[in-house]
Amino acid sequence: MTTFYHFNFNVLDLDRSLAFYKEALNLSPVREKEAEDGSFKLAFLRDEGGSPFQLELTWLRDRKEPYNLGECEFHLAFRTDEYGALYAKHKEMGCICFENPAMGIYFISDPDGYWIEIVPEK
Repeated sequence: MTTFYHFNFNVLDLDRSLAFYKEALNLSPVREKEAEDGSFKLAFLRDEGGSPFQLELTWLRDRKEPYNLGECEFHLAFRTDEYGALYAKHKEMGCICFENPAMGIYFISDPDGYWIEIVPEK
């Protein structure tokens, strides 16, 4: 059997990203790994609902320029039973980057430009 385990986003400022994911989606680190020489650090985040899926944030010490995300045709999606409250929070944070009212969804953008879809629980 094969199951989803984690997905990776490379980030320029790990502390800023950790703060964003905590505030925007209530994701918390469940484990971290740091290279002995300090060249990289990994943080694995999990949602409050107990999903086994994790988001891995990778910080590389020598990376200075933003990552080229192409046309951002990939994204993570989160489903929520608190869609209205989450929408209001994201609006206040200024991180909504695209809305599709006809489909009843919207996207937020993290500090590095990764898109995250927010889907209401049906």
